[in-house]
Amino acid sequence: MLALAKREPSALLLTAQLVAVLAYPFMIDNDVGRALFSVFGIAILGLVVLAVRSTPGLNWVTILLGIPACVLLVIQAVTGSDDLLPYSSAFEALLYFYAAGAMIAYMLGDQRVTRDELFAIGATFTLVAWAFAYTYVVCQAIYPGSFSAAVDASAERDWMELLFLSFTTLSSTGLGDIVPVKPFARGLVMFEMIAGVAYLTVVVSRLVALTVLRPERQR
Repeated sequence: MLALAKREPSALLLTAQLVAVLAYPFMIDNDVGRALFSVFGIAILGLVVLAVRSTPGLNWVTILLGIPACVLLVIQAVTGSDDLLPYSSAFEALLYFYAAGAMIAYMLGDQRVTRDELFAIGATFTLVAWAFAYTYVVCQAIYPGSFSAAVDASAERDWMELLFLSFTTLSSTGLGDIVPVKPFARGLVMFEMIAGVAYLTVVVSRLVALTVLRPERQR
């Protein structure tokens, strides 16, 4: 596992994020589950920091953002309280956005594609989705009622609902069962729409460019 983490950190990060998508729904209904949720969040943060070490990103930035996020998550795990959730989410959002930018720079840094860079395509997508989901958590704390849903429309949206909204927005699926209803929340969602289209454009352009350059290198 340690060798894999050093050789292909993006693959390990992507796997952990996909496992988290399936595990999180079972962690949010009781105090023990929420404590595990915080611990799992710390583990994911550690993998993010590890993945950034393989990119042009600055390690000290990830550490600077990761330490307060981890401390706040530990406090939440010990106390079982969500009072600090908006603050930890703010640090996590910044860390995930920075890590996603570093991963994109990593993928575009040369004219060849390694297996880890292929995993980085998926890992970067999930990083951006997580970053916006954490941003929505902060938005909801500042502006209660920012998001509505088909079921229990006036309730505060939980983490899985906001993550689901983020994934459907970033992928341009737009199922519409969870929607932003306040102006600032709608503005954030529009930014994520732009990010999703821009990321897809970058990935497709990268693949096309490499396809064109490969015959020239062979000659």
